[in-house]
Amino acid sequence: MADIRTYNVVILGIGFLLIFTAFTTCGNIEQTVVKSLNSTNFTGSGYHSLGIIYGVFSFCNVLAPTIVAIIGPQFAMFLSGVLYSGYIAVFIIPSTWSFYFTSVIIGIGAAMLWTAQGHFLVENSDASTINRNTGLFWALLQCSMLFGNLYVYFDWKGKTEISDRDRKIMFIALLVISALGTLSFLALRKVCQQEELLSEEEGQSLLSTRLKYKQRATSAVTEAKTEFSLELSFYSGVYGTCIGATTHFGDAAKGLIGISGIVVGIGEIVGGGLFGLVLKNNRFRRTSVVFLGMVVHFVAFYLIFLNIPDDAPVVFQTSSQHKPYLLPSVSIALLCSFLLGLGDSCFNTQLYSILGRAFAEQSAPAFAIFKFIQSIFAAVAFFYSGYILLTWQLLVMVVMGFTGTLCFFMVERMQNMSADTQEY
Repeated sequence: MADIRTYNVVILGIGFLLIFTAFTTCGNIEQTVVKSLNSTNFTGSGYHSLGIIYGVFSFCNVLAPTIVAIIGPQFAMFLSGVLYSGYIAVFIIPSTWSFYFTSVIIGIGAAMLWTAQGHFLVENSDASTINRNTGLFWALLQCSMLFGNLYVYFDWKGKTEISDRDRKIMFIALLVISALGTLSFLALRKVCQQEELLSEEEGQSLLSTRLKYKQRATSAVTEAKTEFSLELSFYSGVYGTCIGATTHFGDAAKGLIGISGIVVGIGEIVGGGLFGLVLKNNRFRRTSVVFLGMVVHFVAFYLIFLNIPDDAPVVFQTSSQHKPYLLPSVSIALLCSFLLGLGDSCFNTQLYSILGRAFAEQSAPAFAIFKFIQSIFAAVAFFYSGYILLTWQLLVMVVMGFTGTLCFFMVERMQNMSADTQEY
C-alpha cells in the first residue's frame, strides 16, 4: 500500500512538472511573443489573458470541489491537462478569439486541477507521510520553472524579434510536454482509503473552542494573501517581460527572459527546501521567515527600481525608451529574479503551514478562500500591469507587502492564543 501511494505521489509530481514546464514557460514569455506577432489581425494582450485565467480560476474554485467529487480526481486532472494543452496550442496559429476563449477555459481547468491535486495528495498520504509527500510534490513542481526557460534562453539568445517559425517551434515543443504530463495522470493507481477521521462530536468540540480566533484569522489571512498574489503576477509574467524590453540588454534581452525564469525557480527551490522543511515546526521562526521574505522582496524591488526602465512593462511595439537610475546590469537583474523566488517561497511555505495548523478541521474551505484571494488579486494585477509604470507597480507591492506581513503576524498571534486556550 505504501509503495502504491509513493508511486502515485511521484507520478502526480511528474505530471505537474511537465504540464507546468509548458504553462509556466508560456506565461513567462507570452507577452513578449504577442508583441512580436507580425499579424495585424491579432489584437490580444498576454497580460489580459493571464488576468482572465486567474479571474475565472478564482470564481470556479467555488464549483470545483463538487465537480471533482462527481467525476473523480484522476479524470478531473486529465481533463484539466487537456485544457492546459489547448491553451498552449493556440500560440501555434494565434487568433484573438481563440486566445481569450482558451484563457477562460484554462481558468476552469486550473480550478479543477488544483482541487483534484489536493484531494489526491491527501488520499495518498497519512499522518506520517503528508510532510514528505508534500515536500516531494513541491520539489517536482518547482523544477517546472527550470527546463522550459532553459530552452527559451538557448533558442532566443541573440534574437531581437521572435519570428513565426521560432514561435511555432517553441509552442509545439511546449504542447508535446504538456500532453505528456496530461497522459501521465492515466498511470495513477487507485488506493483504498484507510484514514481515520475525527468524529463529528470531536470536531464540533474542537471547533467551538477556537471559533472566535478563526473568524478573525480568516480575514487576516485574506489580507496577508493579497500582497503575495500581486507578487505572483509580477514574477510570473511581468518581470520577464520587463527584462526582454530593456533596450540596454541588446540582443541578449529575449534570451534573458528564460534565464530569469530559471533563477526565479532556483530561488523557489532553495527557499522551499530551507524554510518549508528545515524550519517547518518552529512557530517563532515562522514569523521570522515571513519577515525575511518581506525584507528580501523589498531589496529586490529597490534594485529593480534602479536597474530596469520605468516604461518596460507598458511598451508594446518598441523596446523601453526611459533610462533607469543605474546602467542596466544583467547580474543585478538576475539577482532580483533569485530574490523574487526566494521571497515568494518564504511567504508560501509559511502560509501553507499556518493554514494547515489554524484550520485543521476545515482545511477545504480555508484553502478554497486562500486560492480565491490569490487568483482574484493576481487577475487584477495582470490587468493593470500593461498600463501602469514600473515605479507605481513596485510601490503598490511595497505597501501591500508591509500590510500583508503585519496581517500574518496577527494570524500567528491568534493561533498562539488559540493553542493556549485549548490547553485549558
